[in-house]
Amino acid sequence: MTRLLSLSLFLFALSASASAHDTWVETNTNIVRPGDAIYTDLKLGNHGNHHRDFKLASKIGLEDLTWEVISPSGEKFDAQSVAIDTGYAPKEGFWNAKYVAEKPGLYTVVHTLDKLINHGTPIRAMKSSKTFFIVSESLDQVPSDLTGFDKPLGHTLELVPTVNPVAPLGPGKPIEVQLLFHGKPLKDTVVSFVPRRESLKEGFDETYERKTDENGMASFTPKTGDQYLVVVHVTDEDAKGDGFEKTAYSATLTVIVPERCPCCG
Repeated sequence: MTRLLSLSLFLFALSASASAHDTWVETNTNIVRPGDAIYTDLKLGNHGNHHRDFKLASKIGLEDLTWEVISPSGEKFDAQSVAIDTGYAPKEGFWNAKYVAEKPGLYTVVHTLDKLINHGTPIRAMKSSKTFFIVSESLDQVPSDLTGFDKPLGHTLELVPTVNPVAPLGPGKPIEVQLLFHGKPLKDTVVSFVPRRESLKEGFDETYERKTDENGMASFTPKTGDQYLVVVHVTDEDAKGDGFEKTAYSATLTVIVPERCPCCG
């Protein structure tokens, strides 16, 4: 009986963690010239250290989701249409898509997921993910006055940058975001700024985590270049419906912080 109980608890913990994995999109670089290809990845993971790492957990299926590149003029490209599977086994690796950007400006890579998951408790999982890149005529003198990054896309839970998340950016320059929930600022919510090469400490990490203020704002100033995964979670016990008992929301933003600002030459 004891062994069966232990096995049941283990399976429950495993299934609970499976429903809590996050998704994110990232690119191989954040600045390219017109006509160059950029490669965007769709990944599933960061369950370790309480959803605060870059570790892959599995590979997400492409059903019930969107994955697009949005140009400065608002044109949308379906990344799924050219996605390749990088894994050898069905649940290994991640998805990778190639995109050739012809016109200069700021581009958005965006992913959403809305899916019912049942691993003992039926829940609705709603996820949104973003990253940005710039197409510039010069890689040494990148425009610093590009706009559009601060335009909400209408996700239920959404991280909206309030300063350009590509350039100007570097050590000593803040990553600033506003957290929106149903289109309104959400206060007193933990936002994690997870560097790929560091591990956050247990509990609330004052170095890499912030709580949003009354306007839903949170800011983090990196001291060195790295890739950062900005992550936030919200669970609404009252958001229930046909076939699910609650709704779990997550939003991610991937930011590449260079060792020096690309606008400074």
